[in-house]
Amino acid sequence: MANLAYTYAKSEILKGNIDLSSDDIRVMLVMSNTTADTEQDTDFIDQLGTLDEHDGANYARKELANEAVAVDDANNRGEFDADDVTWTALGVGTRQAVGAVVYKHVNDDTDSVLIAYIDTGGFPFDASGGDVTIQWNAEGILQAT
Repeated sequence: MANLAYTYAKSEILKGNIDLSSDDIRVMLVMSNTTADTEQDTDFIDQLGTLDEHDGANYARKELANEAVAVDDANNRGEFDADDVTWTALGVGTRQAVGAVVYKHVNDDTDSVLIAYIDTGGFPFDASGGDVTIQWNAEGILQAT
């Protein structure tokens, strides 16, 4: 599966209800049984058929840092980016990590909006107790054309 932006998040961004620069945007790792990569029309985390979040030692959802939205005139688009994310000494999960889910954290999974599923840049992988870093694409996490 390729990267995708969730449909509801697109509308919420256009309405101004999601501010990628100032809202609490977070990321989680998902494993091979997830349906996050095929449910593009799902709105909130708890509505996914199967989340299959990483279950290895030292895993926790991470808040993105230094989020920024910029204009890329050369490519005629807007780009959303943030610092790369590292999990220190990430333990082995019960299955391979196949992607990352970016979402707007609100209170819990019932009202946290799915923004994007990312499966490029090092996925899939088996954690082995070492540090794992998601290096976002040089062109940003998301692009709007």
